[in-house]
Amino acid sequence: MVEVEVSPEAAGTRLDVFLAGAGADLSRSRAKTLIQGGHVMIGGATVVEPKRPVNAADRVRIALPSPEPAAPQAEAIPLSIVYEDDYLVVVDKPAGMVVHPAPGHSSGTLVNALIAHCGASLSGIGGVRRPGIVHRLDRDTTGLLVVAKNDRAHRHLATQFAKHGRGGGLVRQYSALAWGVPNPAIGVIEAEIGRSPTNRQKMAVTPGRGRKAVTHYRVAETFGPPRGPIASLVNLQLETGRTHQIRVHLARIGHPVIGDKAYGAGMATKAVKLPEPARSLVKAFPRQALHAGLLGFRHPGSGETMQFEALFPHDFNQLTSTLRRIERN
Repeated sequence: MVEVEVSPEAAGTRLDVFLAGAGADLSRSRAKTLIQGGHVMIGGATVVEPKRPVNAADRVRIALPSPEPAAPQAEAIPLSIVYEDDYLVVVDKPAGMVVHPAPGHSSGTLVNALIAHCGASLSGIGGVRRPGIVHRLDRDTTGLLVVAKNDRAHRHLATQFAKHGRGGGLVRQYSALAWGVPNPAIGVIEAEIGRSPTNRQKMAVTPGRGRKAVTHYRVAETFGPPRGPIASLVNLQLETGRTHQIRVHLARIGHPVIGDKAYGAGMATKAVKLPEPARSLVKAFPRQALHAGLLGFRHPGSGETMQFEALFPHDFNQLTSTLRRIERN
């Protein structure tokens, strides 16, 4: 625990800026992370807003977390293995699981589970914190991931993902429950994506400054009255692989993913207007309703084209079934 007192000269300074210059050996970005993580208190109360100004004589306490190990540790976490051989593992990832260790997530990740499952056989190309990781899914997105078990497999798969399916082989298809119905029912969303200029924790469409991002979509089913559908089941295929790409693109065209608190928070009023039990289920849905259900690639050893499918998880199925009943009521 580190404690510093605010001098009269520092009064009015942002908390993260104050901590970075208070002799606590913290950078501003590190101070911001600690504040947002609930590790900073003023007057005995936890503060989570980095922009909060400090006052003269405030006593600021910093609870520095214990250093995290340089390399992830093996953890006996159950995995849903879809396929495995000497080259790779295909996993059906559940909601709530982070793919690899990161600040605030040093354990309980897919990597921790894979180290326990595979031992020393994972590819080392991704580095000590990302062994075998060729691509990622968001923590609350469910579905299929392929992990490399040796460097040859990693290089081969990484090349396929870098080409995003150009030349055949790689297929990545997702399903999302989205607000409203995209029009036309079959289309392409092409909009550059980069870090949001107003919130560095989020991505955004940033014309002229972001990276090329292309998503193909097809409406598979609609829910609600024929003349005014409330939501839809949309199948999406990635032509590029940007962070949060599907979530940002669907929000951009006005049809964010149901349950997406980062990119679809403005749809809260729609949930209130739903009939029961859909209203309660949507309001309580703890994550974005997004599932990576189809994954195809060329095997790095045999060259064979392989394709895997993962069924919708229980919560996604339950929400879909409830939305279907709206039309019949």
